[in-house]
Amino acid sequence: MPEIPELEAMTQVLNRRAAGQTIVSAQVRIPLVVRRPAKDEFVETLTGNRLLTSRRRGKYVLFHLESGHVLAVHLMLTGRLQLAPIAQPMPKRTGWLLTLQKGEELRYFDQKLDGKTYLVREDELSLIPRFDQMGPDVLATDLTFDLFRQRIRRYPGQIKRTLVNEAFVAGIGNAYVDEILFEARVYPFTRTRDLSEEQLRAVYEAAHRVYAWAIPIVAERMGETIDEKVRDFLKVHRKGGEPCPRCGARITEVTPNKRITSFCRVCQPGGFAAS
Repeated sequence: MPEIPELEAMTQVLNRRAAGQTIVSAQVRIPLVVRRPAKDEFVETLTGNRLLTSRRRGKYVLFHLESGHVLAVHLMLTGRLQLAPIAQPMPKRTGWLLTLQKGEELRYFDQKLDGKTYLVREDELSLIPRFDQMGPDVLATDLTFDLFRQRIRRYPGQIKRTLVNEAFVAGIGNAYVDEILFEARVYPFTRTRDLSEEQLRAVYEAAHRVYAWAIPIVAERMGETIDEKVRDFLKVHRKGGEPCPRCGARITEVTPNKRITSFCRVCQPGGFAAS
């Protein structure tokens, strides 16, 4: 699943190359991925409209349109956006595409077809399921440590599960939560109520450090190709069995709840309780 660094890199490219362009035509090839509105209204609203800016909210990419509509795209696990010349072969399972005035197409493709696209007015974002239930974005300037600490009291479960819960804070995914907890030296299965204030602050600050480190790397490596996923530079996620970059011990990898969790038992000590 594309996470904050990939999504931030995408919006940077889209704002450079697509912002200000008129949508010459729109096409829905697989209606399943367009959750709202119906296919004909989706095409009619987008055709002749103009893309203004793109931004990220949580794990959504939001395209703001001249008409006052927002095209909201949640890529889920296998969804990708592509900005490509019209002549470039279309990826398999392309769900929809927008032809832009300068001769490129903005395409959405999805191997598993579990991504979601919504087209709503700016004052109707609440029509997107659970959009209004998202917590503050993890990188929002108004998410201070005091607010982070206050909010986490409502979530007594394990720290990893809490951090990826969009109702707590929006945007953290399974790959980068491992990196955040490694940076903070916090065991991923510790219950939040058992964390000291010092540990909570370490998690809060680690989130900002990890994303500040990762976003420019991903943006540089992706270049103009917004459908890439760059993860090989991560320190622990999916590095099970490899030496910890901090202490040299082998990185542990487990899959509770069918989610890979990677951590160092030496740098992130704790009792194993992955149930």
